[in-house]
Amino acid sequence: MTKMAIMGYGVVGSGVYDIVTKNADTITKKIGEELKVKYILDIRDFDSHPEKHLFVKDADIIANDSEVTLVAEAMGGATFAYEYTKKMLKAGKSVVTSNKELVSKKGTELFKLAEEMGVSYMFEASVGGGIPIIRPLVNCLAANHVQSIYGIMNGTTNYILTKMFKENQSFEEALSDAQKLGYAEKDPTADVEGFDTMRKISILTALSCNEELDDDKIPHEGITRITAEDVACAESMGASVKLIGYSKIDGKKVSARVCPMIIPNDCPLYSVEDVFNAILVTGDMVGDVMMYGRGAGKDATASAIVGDLMDVVRHKGKFDKNFSWSTAEKTVFFNPSEEENVFFVRCDKTKAEVEALFGTVWFVEGAQCAFVTEKMTEKAFEEKVDSLGGVLSKIRVYK
Repeated sequence: MTKMAIMGYGVVGSGVYDIVTKNADTITKKIGEELKVKYILDIRDFDSHPEKHLFVKDADIIANDSEVTLVAEAMGGATFAYEYTKKMLKAGKSVVTSNKELVSKKGTELFKLAEEMGVSYMFEASVGGGIPIIRPLVNCLAANHVQSIYGIMNGTTNYILTKMFKENQSFEEALSDAQKLGYAEKDPTADVEGFDTMRKISILTALSCNEELDDDKIPHEGITRITAEDVACAESMGASVKLIGYSKIDGKKVSARVCPMIIPNDCPLYSVEDVFNAILVTGDMVGDVMMYGRGAGKDATASAIVGDLMDVVRHKGKFDKNFSWSTAEKTVFFNPSEEENVFFVRCDKTKAEVEALFGTVWFVEGAQCAFVTEKMTEKAFEEKVDSLGGVLSKIRVYK
């Protein structure tokens, strides 16, 4: 029997408990032994819980119990979760998490500590929620040089954009609906301004190039400035607008960004709607591979955490370097201003004024003045846009 603890009994933590208890027989058959919850750490009281005796408020109780060898961290944030994760790893306990903020900001340190202690630090649920992406990236695609990763990694923003396209809602109306349904927080900043996606693409990029990426240095834009006019233009182009986190990897050169993108209908990401997420990975040998499913939610995220817990039990006492980055690859992170992209622009200028400044462009039918540029550097584009003036919208285009 392996005895475990759960730190945090919110949506995800309670989901982990439910799966471990309800699917106990299935889990036992697959890992060859019983997985048993001994403690649940939370500062709140749960007097009506059927196993209220499991709850503790002191992390040291878990850290000092040698019977507990495995911990699921479902607290969120990078303060107490960081402190308690270090405490558990130093006590020789493996830790499994869905905490993208903690992994992206403190992963390098926690990987090193786990390796020193001969335990595991696993984080499959931190990026795709219930969508398997970490294991496919580091195992199934291990023989490939990953060339690019493009992903719809936030269900809240995808729901909002879907409502704007399918029901002609404004951003504000769609956000209100998302909040009423529990898809968006009362303060939706982390989702709609791209911070959540920024942390996720940071993790995937770091794994792909084997070097830590400071997520705070990844350029990011949210979806708050997307308008009904932008939606109409995208539809007339046979495209949709999605919030995309992407990285491009060319040998030792890497660029990463989070931004709204116009996605043409021949791209697999085009048809991903509602709260669903998808991550498109391009390898030099395998080509395009896409993982699709529910990227968040109690059951989906908890399912990924329990999958990691089961994997740790199968490989007790073994730190797997594949599920980490070493900072040893000397990667050159591209200057964002030098990155090349194609851009959509909507403005109040004449076509002649646009062509005089941008040269060859493709004008969007039915729009007063909306156009798509040829590929150019971010710096060159911004210089031309500043010179043009009267710009109402500017969105990158997937190519």
